[in-house]
Amino acid sequence: MGERHPACVLRNPGCASFRNHAMSLSATLAASADSGSPNSRARIIVASLIGTTIEFYDFYVYATAAVLVFPHLFFPAGNDTTALLASFAVFGAAMVARPLGAIFFGHLGDKRGRKITLVGALLTMGVATFLIGFLPTFPMVGWWAPALLVVLRLAQGFALGGEWSGAALIATENAPHGKRAIYGTFPQLGAPIGFIIANGLFLVIAAVMPSSDPSRPSDEFLSWGWRIPFLFSAVMVIVGLWVRLNLVESTAFENTVKDGRIRKVPLFAAFRLHWRELILGTFYMLATYVLFYLMTTFSLSYGRAAVAAPLPGLGYDYRTFVLMMIVGVVFFGIFTLLSGPWADRWGRRRTLIWVTLGIFVFGLLWVPMLAGGTFGVMAWLIIGFTLMGMTFGPMGALLPELFPANVRYTGSGVAYNVSSILGAAVAPFIAVALWNYGGGSPFWVGIYLSVMSLLTLVALLLGPETKDMDISR
Repeated sequence: MGERHPACVLRNPGCASFRNHAMSLSATLAASADSGSPNSRARIIVASLIGTTIEFYDFYVYATAAVLVFPHLFFPAGNDTTALLASFAVFGAAMVARPLGAIFFGHLGDKRGRKITLVGALLTMGVATFLIGFLPTFPMVGWWAPALLVVLRLAQGFALGGEWSGAALIATENAPHGKRAIYGTFPQLGAPIGFIIANGLFLVIAAVMPSSDPSRPSDEFLSWGWRIPFLFSAVMVIVGLWVRLNLVESTAFENTVKDGRIRKVPLFAAFRLHWRELILGTFYMLATYVLFYLMTTFSLSYGRAAVAAPLPGLGYDYRTFVLMMIVGVVFFGIFTLLSGPWADRWGRRRTLIWVTLGIFVFGLLWVPMLAGGTFGVMAWLIIGFTLMGMTFGPMGALLPELFPANVRYTGSGVAYNVSSILGAAVAPFIAVALWNYGGGSPFWVGIYLSVMSLLTLVALLLGPETKDMDISR
């Protein structure tokens, strides 16, 4: 897998150690860039990071609009809760398409290579997101509006199904010895960075087009302002395509080609020979997905709902609560980076077992934390996003390590994206239903998170440690 470097890991979780790790990694990247090697690790990291950032930006733009815009514009007027649930149902439809995208792009990635597949996934996502910005609304064309929205949403999910595993493979298959989890955190960083860019852009537009009603965007925003983030995605996609077209192929795939181990149908081989790893990988991601979408999608609905509404919430205005979320997402990014050195030092399994136990406890504490005023809500956001970074970061290495190179794109992608159906597709919908069942209390939503974390914990206890596995072939 290239030159072997001594593992650079944190000796403790303190700030000084993290600074030493960052300096060491910067020196490695600088040396790689200066060498002029076609397999530059700096290029690999930048390409995996910028691609997932753009993909997650596109996804978050839709997630934010699913709360702010689509219930007002793409469904019949009447019951606000029903419109919100319908919007979340369309949001969840993309998760159903993600395993199909994982199969399609995984087949290409394991047969033709990682590079061309990543370019195709990014282009598909970018076109779908851009076209959403031109969609007519329900008052214009009736039921054609949500129908077209579903089609483009399915295209988004299809593309994202092939994006993550390819980006993770590009990073981890080219990582120095002992640093796979560190390098695997860079594609994971696309999630917090994409969130900040997407929500920051919506925040700026909302500030330029203010509303007198904190529970509803302004008429100007609903008329055309919401389209800007979708159209802006075209600029980001052009940049991402330029970076990815300059990618090199991964060493592991090149070895697979040289050894003649390319599978005719990687999906069949993955299910026949690695069905246990597919099941384990799916449940490894379950708690991560549920936490992810509760903290990013459900929380925006709950935080903005009026205290005296039929379905009561926290009563924050949109700008205030999004700024609070962005503070939490900063911790998401920081602890995504920190989780890599920890997972390289202590192992993926051991690290994630402790983090999953933390998610279980966090779910039990929702009510007392959210009843603690702004301080409690801010603590809830910071802790939730911190746990999100700590569980999401190691997945960039763990899932690819479960599979051999000739089915790795397919296997890791299918596990990651089937979990999106069990976790992310239904999480916002179940959360709103439990929120309603509890009469506005988030108690049952937190219990739901804790139960899902127990399922992940069982999978981790049954699964192997993959830290020292050779993934070069």
